Amino acid sequence: MAARPAPVLIFGAVFAAAVVLTALGYLSLRRWEAAAELQLREQARDTATMAAEKVEMTVVRAEQDGLAALQAAALEPDFGSSSVEAWKALHPLFASVYVCDRRGRVLYPVRWSPEDAELIDALRAEISEKLWVRGGRRYLEAGEHVLLAAVIPASSRGPLLVGLLRDEQTLTREVLPRVLGGDGKSALAILDGRGQTVFASEPLGAAAPVLTVPFREALPAWRVALYQPAGLSPRDMVRRQAMIFMAAFALLLVVIAAGLVATYRLVRRESEIARLKSDFVANVSHDLKTPLSLIRMFAETLEMDRVPDPARRREYYAVLTRESERLSRLIDNVLDFSRIESGRQRYDITVGSVEPIIHEVLESFRHPLDQQGFTLDVSIAPDLPDLAMDGDAIKQALANLLDNAMKYSAERRHVTVAARREGDGVVVEVADRGIGIPVAERERIFEKFYRIGRSETQGRRGSGVGLALVKHIVEAHGGRVTVEGEPGGGSRFSVFLPSAAPQRQRVG
Repeated sequence: MAARPAPVLIFGAVFAAAVVLTALGYLSLRRWEAAAELQLREQARDTATMAAEKVEMTVVRAEQDGLAALQAAALEPDFGSSSVEAWKALHPLFASVYVCDRRGRVLYPVRWSPEDAELIDALRAEISEKLWVRGGRRYLEAGEHVLLAAVIPASSRGPLLVGLLRDEQTLTREVLPRVLGGDGKSALAILDGRGQTVFASEPLGAAAPVLTVPFREALPAWRVALYQPAGLSPRDMVRRQAMIFMAAFALLLVVIAAGLVATYRLVRRESEIARLKSDFVANVSHDLKTPLSLIRMFAETLEMDRVPDPARRREYYAVLTRESERLSRLIDNVLDFSRIESGRQRYDITVGSVEPIIHEVLESFRHPLDQQGFTLDVSIAPDLPDLAMDGDAIKQALANLLDNAMKYSAERRHVTVAARREGDGVVVEVADRGIGIPVAERERIFEKFYRIGRSETQGRRGSGVGLALVKHIVEAHGGRVTVEGEPGGGSRFSVFLPSAAPQRQRVG
């Protein structure tokens, strides 16, 4: 027996795709292994560079704030050593301050050490005439120290030359921890000019250095070093990624196989839904067109005053009322179904009797039942309890059941409506002697758009949402709806509604 071509072609296509995917995956893995270390190093370099820029920006900002405060103090008439001491107390980042006037006299400190003298000489030697005129700032390297030199062009004592020497302990103890926070994956360390670690964002332990990045002019001799913990080396990461890739590839093959089955079923389901929606639009359009045509015809007849007989005019008005009510029911069905689909349907629950609702529905169907030759039996028990219900919604459900009974009745046009007490609630039954419902389709008839798939039903128009609305309404009231019957033996729909709750409420 010849094999079916479609499954063989699908299997061959999937197998070929899996082979190609395997080859591409292996080549990609080899290339990734070669590029991974370079990429990781570039990422590490970017991380270290960003950290260096962040530290340098913080230091420069603190220096600018300090210079601005010192310049403000220098404008005071009594600016002197006490003013500088007060400024130092507010700016612990600076270990030493040197202030000289335009003639080179040292205004601060009053006493200085030989090391201070070297820094002062370097400060005075490196400042050009242009800097004195324009003002500004620059960094000077004096031995192992980095000195910030700045000219304050206007003060109470004329132009001043200021030299600021940072306190490395304050920098590493207060500034760096605030700027460099650990991420738990890698560690950033600050190395001084001798290569000694002055700060680390995480304990280094067995971490291995990856690379170092120098600072710029603010910290010319210092560097930022990036460390990675053990197990996070590029080779280890590649090995783990390869294992993850192979596991993911095996899972992918399983997903592909399952996806074929799921896609086939989904396509069938979507095709069925599309067909049902198309039928729904066509059926609703037809159902809307029929009452509209009747309303227009009778309205035009009345408008042209072609019905002189008052009895006939009342009959025409009754037709207009009946068809407009029918049209309203159709529109309400579509709107309520839309609200149910979007989860916006709400029911206003009040306590009342179901008997008037049943009579109101029957009265609205009295004329079409008579016109189509139906006989109607009504049996309502006298001891029905009050129910907690939305009267309009229950009316809509019963109207859909009665319309369904009329629509699917054949030659035996007989409808029975009964209501009786059952347990702590009420059962309302709508029965017909029509074409009936097969046992296999009893549950599906309550699905949206579903219609019994037999030839004798396909000529009957319907939106396919009436019974779905009935089920939603009844279940929202805490009840249930069931159906009985056999093909050719009619159908009996039973709606059970529980007895009344004591309070008014809204349910969805």
